Amino acid sequence: MNKSEVVNENLTFVVIISADIEWQVVRDLFRQGDICTSPYGEWMDTQLEIKGTHQKVTFFQGGWGKIAAAASAQYVIDHWAPDLLLNLGTCGGFEGQINKGSIILVEKTIVYDILEQMVDLGEPLAHYTTNLNLSWLTDDYPEEVVRTLLISADRDLVPEEIDSLKHKFNAVAGDWESGAIAYVAKRNGTKCLILRGVTDIVGSSGGEAYGDVQAFIRSTKDILEQLVKTLPDWLALF
Repeated sequence: MNKSEVVNENLTFVVIISADIEWQVVRDLFRQGDICTSPYGEWMDTQLEIKGTHQKVTFFQGGWGKIAAAASAQYVIDHWAPDLLLNLGTCGGFEGQINKGSIILVEKTIVYDILEQMVDLGEPLAHYTTNLNLSWLTDDYPEEVVRTLLISADRDLVPEEIDSLKHKFNAVAGDWESGAIAYVAKRNGTKCLILRGVTDIVGSSGGEAYGDVQAFIRSTKDILEQLVKTLPDWLALF
């Protein structure tokens, strides 16, 4: 960094990376950074250039699944009090609804793997549905995105459930963690931006990455590299 370049300390940005494979891609992109540890994995500070100014951004390994995602999101909020909490990651797309490689700008999350047999299911589903406050965003996005809802569960998409998930939630993709992260951020009054790229497509006959983890790893690398590349432009909108 040149002496004339200024580091902006006025805003705090923390990016949660959930899955281990996703974190490894990000870690490899910032090899020069010092690696620290938390109860949930690793984290590191780096500098990103935003409109000619260098901004400190913290990347935090949040862990996979709703439990780790919720706990690590609260940990980040308690320790960093970020002005903007971000989650970059991957998701599985529904066959016929979205293309592989598409980037989803998440405006709403629904936790769908709830089984309630005492009262109407609508109540717990509504409780764990989160609308993200994206009013600070303009329509001039840094990259082509699909702005839509994302459903979350502690499991991969089940092919036999795809049709019902389409009709019940009008969903086009699903993941493991975004519902928990959005939920925690909303209850802390923390602005949250979630961007998830579609690594593979799942239909009623199966998933293209199921049984082929190397295909998922290759797609994850492409998605995360793209998301990190465009991250400064998203932060510039804040």
